[in-house]
Amino acid sequence: MGRINYARHRRVLERMYEDSATIKRYVEVEKPWGETKLEEVIVSEGQPCRVSQKALGPNGQTEAQNNISYETKLFIAPEVDIKQGDVIEVARGDVTRSYTAGEPFPYPTHQEISLQRKDYA
Repeated sequence: MGRINYARHRRVLERMYEDSATIKRYVEVEKPWGETKLEEVIVSEGQPCRVSQKALGPNGQTEAQNNISYETKLFIAPEVDIKQGDVIEVARGDVTRSYTAGEPFPYPTHQEISLQRKDYA
């Protein structure tokens, strides 16, 4: 059995990246007067990626409301620095949505990150 050509698999996978991600995180920043504050900083922007959503069943429908649950995942290059809790803004065309990152799961060709939607419909 031959070696797996990870570079080739990565190129194939990255052809499906039609979204763009900006990764932000809160870091402690020391102010000139010595105080430290948590501030949101951009870690990386314009990263090619793909967001995938899968509906989870059953959908929790009641007479009063129809709750549909989704599993949302981000597929992105393995070297992009993403930590659990980072804010990830994903742009697809004219639509940008904001998510909170779950724990990254790395592969040699990409990483998968479970996303939690930040805005409300």
